[in-house]
Amino acid sequence: MADDGDCPLPELLRSWRERALLTQEQLAKLTGLAVRTIRGLESTTTARRPRSETVKLLADALYLTEAERARLFAAVRGEPAAPPGATDVPRQLPADVAGFCGRIRHLDDMDALLAGDATTTMVISAIAGTAGVGKTALAVHWAHRVADLFPDGQLYVNLRGFDPSGTPTEPTTAVRGFLDALGVAPQRIPADPDAQAALYRSTLAGRRMLVLLDNARDTAQVHPLLPGAGSCLVVVTSRNQLTGLVAADGAHPITLDLLTPDEAHDLLARRLGTDRPAAEPAAVAEIIIRCSRLPLALAIVAARAATHPRLPLYALAGELRDTRHRLDTLTTDDPHTDVRAVFSWSYQALTPDAARLFRLLGLHPGPDISAPAAASLAGITPDAVRPLLSELTRANLVIEPTTGRYTYHDLLRAYAVEQAHTIDPDAERHIATGRMLDHYLHTAYTAARLLYPAREPISLTSPQPGLALEELANDKQAMAWFTVEYAVLLAAVGHAAAKGFDTHTWQLAWTIADFSNRRGHWHDNIVTQRAAVAAARRLADPTVQARTYRSLARAYTRLSRFEDSATELRQALDLTTRTGDPIGQAHSHHDLALVRERQSRNDEALDHARQALDLYRATGHRRGQAQALNVVGWCHAILGDHCEALTACQQALTLYEELGDRTGQAHAWDSVGYAHHHLGEYDHAISCYRRALHMFLDLGDSYYEALALTHLGDTHLSAGDPEAARDAWQQALTILDDLDHPDADQVRAKLSAAEL
Repeated sequence: MADDGDCPLPELLRSWRERALLTQEQLAKLTGLAVRTIRGLESTTTARRPRSETVKLLADALYLTEAERARLFAAVRGEPAAPPGATDVPRQLPADVAGFCGRIRHLDDMDALLAGDATTTMVISAIAGTAGVGKTALAVHWAHRVADLFPDGQLYVNLRGFDPSGTPTEPTTAVRGFLDALGVAPQRIPADPDAQAALYRSTLAGRRMLVLLDNARDTAQVHPLLPGAGSCLVVVTSRNQLTGLVAADGAHPITLDLLTPDEAHDLLARRLGTDRPAAEPAAVAEIIIRCSRLPLALAIVAARAATHPRLPLYALAGELRDTRHRLDTLTTDDPHTDVRAVFSWSYQALTPDAARLFRLLGLHPGPDISAPAAASLAGITPDAVRPLLSELTRANLVIEPTTGRYTYHDLLRAYAVEQAHTIDPDAERHIATGRMLDHYLHTAYTAARLLYPAREPISLTSPQPGLALEELANDKQAMAWFTVEYAVLLAAVGHAAAKGFDTHTWQLAWTIADFSNRRGHWHDNIVTQRAAVAAARRLADPTVQARTYRSLARAYTRLSRFEDSATELRQALDLTTRTGDPIGQAHSHHDLALVRERQSRNDEALDHARQALDLYRATGHRRGQAQALNVVGWCHAILGDHCEALTACQQALTLYEELGDRTGQAHAWDSVGYAHHHLGEYDHAISCYRRALHMFLDLGDSYYEALALTHLGDTHLSAGDPEAARDAWQQALTILDDLDHPDADQVRAKLSAAEL
């Protein structure tokens, strides 16, 4: 600023009035000039005014703050002035959070922002996050860490964007409070809100201050409180994602997530001391899980444990284990620290349609949901559901961890379920659950048929109105959809069983079986197929029961649980025999042949395969004939009749090619290769195995890819190429180890023998 020491007083008045600003240096300069001017006025004015009135007129003309006015009066009276900053530096930060822990990465990020450009206004808008995640704690703790960098003070206001009162703080109220804290004289404050905001910005100009705007509702509430000066730093916390502030004002978003397990453990240890958690590590681990690593929930549990020192931590963990009453355990006498109440403030701020969607999402089994599935759940179109999901995301009641996938933590889920059971009638919740299950069943069925078009179809339940199905055009899209939705589909099977949707249960299990097998999720497949068997028994439909017995048997076979598999297949065979279902009998004989062959009971295997072939031929079931011929040929090969084996397997291959069954062709090529190998025709065998390998790889069937590689290695060894054999076996072993399959030991033994 230019030196104004020699300017006439009227010009100074006009200049400083326009700026509505006095720095410490300017005030000192003005004080000296004003003292001389006042004394001069007093000596020349005919109608002499009292000195105090003269000083008051000058102070009013200059828009001085109360602190500045006091210093001017003191100077005129020749009294020592209060030291600069003693009366006019606001320090409004709340007390630092006792026992604050964790958030190292977020603190470092905020330090980096400050260090990166210490002279530019920075608005850290997305100390955003869900209710109870510790946004205020982080902001206040960090503000205390950096307070010394802001010698002109720190301003703080709770904007009450989400508050039990339901009434957010008006920006004009916050501005007026800041002006008072800054010592602006009441007579200087204009009535117009825009003028007040302008005066607030002018008052901050040239000062280095930290402004903490806590619990903001939206960008509109924050915007009037932003300084215009580059030497101030603003920190905003909000449950909403203040994207408008980021876009328009260059705010730096910092999203606060749940604590890490280590941070959660540290929080409990700081509140309870180290001895008590160390004595019950299992209980502490469960408390952390049941509290969803939400800081507020953990703090409530810690407070309860601290006030009841004789209460074992395992007892608290047990109370939290009860999902129906978990929120009751996290209740306090203060609505600001009551989990249910804190959640309610965000929920009550939603539009009615978004609030309904939030409740209905509690009916979803998780772990996450797509927009089309959410639309089906709510019975609306995807175009209608997307703005509602965006509203929930902005409110941090759901998060979008990956594009198009939405979820929330277990405590929010519990709150959503509680609200759904309180507000939505039983019939409406049941219908919504049915729509959701229909969405997954009909989309998964389309995907399953794209993956394996030759698979014998089933008749689905009729879908409810209001579904928004995924659009899948080919097997690649189907595989990608299954990959993304797999965890959801597993949960949907269990959810359908628990809610009494038995037909959905077994049909959903049917739709995901082939994908589970291809990707090696055999343990999951056993769980889902057991659920399907139980549902079929409740339905008392023998055809469905036999089908689910066979599906469960195949899951057991994949894990070499052959007797368990045989038990299920015998039940299926008995049922289909009693009900006169020849195709069902053929399926059971076919699968029994595969089990007995794996048990080296080869004569029995061949007998079952022949019975299956006869039944398929009698009913004109061409795909069944291809399957049975391939098994008959394989059994002949195992029994040493390789010419007969080659004949049967080539017949199977021809049928599969006519049917366009690529999965069947892959298996038949592997069988034909095996027959050529044992006939000493190694080049033919290698060619067949490579065809099979290419098809299994394209189909995404990892287990049979490994099996074809194992056979290929065997042939390479017999053909005198041990290096190629080892390479093929190593590839097979890698796949089987990844699948955690017991066949890995056999391949490992081949590799060990080859190295000797």
